[in-house]
Amino acid sequence: MQIENPDKTSAGGEGKPRFRLALGVERFGLIALRHPFIGAVVFVVLAIVAAFGVMRIQADDSLSQLFRSDTPEYLQYEEVTKRFPSSEYDVLVVVEGKTLLERDHVEKLRELVTDLQLIDGTRGIISLFSAREPPEGNSTIPEPLFPEELPQGAAYDALIKKVMNNEIIRGKLLSLDGELALIVLALDPEVTSSGLSPVVDEIRRTVNDHLAGTGLKGELSGVPVMQLDIRNAMERDRVVYNALGFVAGCLIAILFYRRVSFMVIAAGPPLTAILLALGALGWLDFRLNIFLNVMTPLIMVISFSDSMQLTFIARDRLIAGHTKAEAFRDAILIAGPACVLTHATAGLSFVSLLFARSDLIRTFGEAGIIATMVALVAVLTLVPMLGMLLVHKETTFATKIKGGDAAVDMLRHFCGFIAHRMVSRPGHYTLIAALVISGLAFVYLNLQPRYRLADLVPDKEQAVQASGRLDAKLTGANPLDILVEFPEGKSLYDPETLSVIAQVHSIMEKQAGVGNVWSIETLRRWLAEKLGKSDAATLKQYVDVLPQYLVRRFVSANQDAVVISGRIPDSDASKLLPIVEDLDKTLQPVRTANPGYQISVTGLSAIAARNSADMIRKLNYGLTVEIIFVAAFVGLAFRSLVVMLAVILPGIFPVLASGDLLWLIGDGLQFASIVALTVSFGLALSATIHFLNRLRLEERPGEDPGGAVERATILVGPALILTSVVLACGLAATVFSNLPSLRLFGWLSAFAMIAALVADLLILRPTIMFLRRLIG
Repeated sequence: MQIENPDKTSAGGEGKPRFRLALGVERFGLIALRHPFIGAVVFVVLAIVAAFGVMRIQADDSLSQLFRSDTPEYLQYEEVTKRFPSSEYDVLVVVEGKTLLERDHVEKLRELVTDLQLIDGTRGIISLFSAREPPEGNSTIPEPLFPEELPQGAAYDALIKKVMNNEIIRGKLLSLDGELALIVLALDPEVTSSGLSPVVDEIRRTVNDHLAGTGLKGELSGVPVMQLDIRNAMERDRVVYNALGFVAGCLIAILFYRRVSFMVIAAGPPLTAILLALGALGWLDFRLNIFLNVMTPLIMVISFSDSMQLTFIARDRLIAGHTKAEAFRDAILIAGPACVLTHATAGLSFVSLLFARSDLIRTFGEAGIIATMVALVAVLTLVPMLGMLLVHKETTFATKIKGGDAAVDMLRHFCGFIAHRMVSRPGHYTLIAALVISGLAFVYLNLQPRYRLADLVPDKEQAVQASGRLDAKLTGANPLDILVEFPEGKSLYDPETLSVIAQVHSIMEKQAGVGNVWSIETLRRWLAEKLGKSDAATLKQYVDVLPQYLVRRFVSANQDAVVISGRIPDSDASKLLPIVEDLDKTLQPVRTANPGYQISVTGLSAIAARNSADMIRKLNYGLTVEIIFVAAFVGLAFRSLVVMLAVILPGIFPVLASGDLLWLIGDGLQFASIVALTVSFGLALSATIHFLNRLRLEERPGEDPGGAVERATILVGPALILTSVVLACGLAATVFSNLPSLRLFGWLSAFAMIAALVADLLILRPTIMFLRRLIG
């Protein structure tokens, strides 16, 4: 089936000018058709400029990037990390083994601690060797708990017993069973922003060298290690998925068209769009993060379907005997309006992300809008330009191809069969679709938000495994802080201040789910137990002799605030929220009794627990608004109430089906999944819009709508099926990523693509027929 003149003939009558679906925007692609050589030079220059832009892209590996915003809660968290630079710069060295406390192994461990302090870029260390004996006589500096020469025999056993019962070490730096030791190595803040990789590599090499042959296992965790793992994973994935996108595009084109020239015409524009879009993002100083890392496959998905539709129509025209100029002109005029509309709806999907509280998600939305605009220009310009430059001997081509399209003909027969069945009883199939979608919606409403810090970190690296061991042996690896700010006129050593700190410390260590609590109160208690005095003067005397890096972990530089720091496991935010809320509630009597003191529960764990579920729910709500808004936009573009209503059911089906799959496997609604569903809805409408555009062209005055539905399905169906399947496979390739969030985004988007194809074939056809007959 072919349209002889795409500029004429409408449902309203023969020869009546048809309204312009995309307001004629698609016609800018005709410029490259008329001046292909000039266009080629322009794109070569743009590609070179874009390549330099890609090299400018740097990684944003901050663990707090999801929650980065201008809310008072996050601003306070940022202020705390500046005033108390501790967990942001701590490398956690986890050493584990059943023979950990054997004399030879303790010697090895002490040598390791000594050498770790000598690595350039480190500024201090805390380990079980930091523990001290009570001071003797008038000495201010107590002797270390572990003597320089370790005793042997019974004396060594007595030392280990003392170590196991030491309140500074027990349950904090040494597990209760004596099989796991934690070494906290503080890095210079400048190292974490530049030169982190060689420092972490040196730490890892030192650990491995010292533990070799001991039977002990050493692993690294902590924020700097996680940041480095994220950075490396994102850079690796960017290379891998650029390659996968290139291979996927070339494979589908060469299999579909069986000619290198048409492979380049179909696959070249999306691949060029990737380069130009990433280059633009680089020049605009966008930073690579866990969501921008999926921009490559997204650009491929956005642009490849349109590129295939244009190339397919041009190919049909060439087979019918048209010249290449006529063939690619018709392709722009027939499918071009749908291309503009599909990119517009994809752009609207990204617009909805601009209202998120998270800077990360808003940035992803901004990048998506830019990439969508670039992809539209690349597709509508490059397809006709490459066609004019690469297609030669049109008559010979048409002769060779005629009768040799067995695979395409098979797909056309399949599409015709589906369309015929769907339009034969549209009311019944529409009712079935509505019932199925209602059932899916009921299950979707039971989908609960989920968030874990580990989902942002490569789970095949040491950091997550080491954090898991700390969760199991030392109550957790994630810090939870209580900030106590003093009123004006009150000092650190004021009796009232010390009393408040003691109360807060006591409340935190008694809180279920929180362990490894440290503060200046820890030192005061140790002095009270070992020296029998804990007055302010004695406390100040010992604070003054401690290393400054250690004091700054708990006391601000101006001594106007302190932090009481604990650890919690990396559990789902829904499990951590009751802990945070209960802790905050228990602190209320202290606030009431001491109104001048500002006491706040803070830290990334607290922010995540409080905000993640609310942010995900709001994104989910925004998705609902997006569906309604985009449906109205498509209906307005087609000037049709029927179209607006018809796109709703097939549009929400992939969203609900994907959400129900998450519910079925117990994953819940995570940040990556809600963003995937939001973007997938916009992308899923691509097939719908191309079909509706072709249906508009195929409608005949006085004809039953079923004929137009069948013709439109046969014409656009093969390209839609092939591109959906192959692009879904390309997205699913992200399962090889080390980042759990990227894996989730990829396979869920791939599933949504296939679900959208099913909805397009089995729901849209009968629905549009039913509504046409019902409304007219």
